[in-house]
Amino acid sequence: MLLMAMGGPDKLENVEPFLLDVRGGRPAPPELVEEIRDRYRATGGKSPAVGIAKDVAKKLEQRLNKVGGERYRVYVGLRHWHPFIKETYAELLGDAPEHIIGLCLAPQQSSLSTGAYRKKVEEARSVLQSSCPVSYVGSWHRHPGLIAAIVENIRQALLKFPADARATVPVLFTAHSLPERIVAMKDPYPDEVKGTVAAVTALLGGRPTRFAYQSQGRSEEKWLGPTVESVVEELARDGHRQVLVAPIGFLCDHVETLYDIDIELKQFAASRGLQLERIAMLNDSPALIDTLASVLRAHESSLCSFS
Repeated sequence: MLLMAMGGPDKLENVEPFLLDVRGGRPAPPELVEEIRDRYRATGGKSPAVGIAKDVAKKLEQRLNKVGGERYRVYVGLRHWHPFIKETYAELLGDAPEHIIGLCLAPQQSSLSTGAYRKKVEEARSVLQSSCPVSYVGSWHRHPGLIAAIVENIRQALLKFPADARATVPVLFTAHSLPERIVAMKDPYPDEVKGTVAAVTALLGGRPTRFAYQSQGRSEEKWLGPTVESVVEELARDGHRQVLVAPIGFLCDHVETLYDIDIELKQFAASRGLQLERIAMLNDSPALIDTLASVLRAHESSLCSFS
């Protein structure tokens, strides 16, 4: 099993080379490097996402093998930092696998995110001249385990608000924005994000909900909206005084949740009279491990049915 994620710098000194890889080899302006470095400095000095991914891999391997089994091995490969997908792919070939299953740690599919991870695997296969069979897990954006886990985290996070206000606190779902050109490409991402939101909303009863895209890029092209800032503005104008953010496009903590929401958006909301809280990320929770195990086993069963 090859778990794939974007990755992040493991220390402040590596913010610049990390950005260099993200930008496809184009150097980032010094002021942008320093701005991003300040964001990591404010959230612990490194990205926690790499460590979380490795914890997920360890727990998932134990879960798949149960007690004493050794059939499954779970590795982590990152798109933009060590261990890079190509590095991990070379390592796992040393264990002589009979089949490799790739799974992106992102429930919604997109050619610009999950598709790019698969491209990295295929590049590694070509360079290493690997003939080992590889298959990829598709979308799991509406998996019952994922939806139930998000709903439970929403219910727990609502306890942060005054008891007499909880019933009317709106839930603001967010997902990472992508360039608007994906719409013309018929990319599945916008529909899959909406699908996750719809599945969660159906279990929340009549609670008010909204959706927005967050963490838009710095390029000149248009990005998917509405932005979280514009929606928070609307909620304030409509008279709301609390809002709960549920980043359903993310599985673990990283700078987009720890800084973009917990610091920047929280300050933005407070300046408009809103108490803003965020649900916990799934990280390496038992709920996520169980969901990933279910997703992988279902994929493996589908392979067996065609063999």
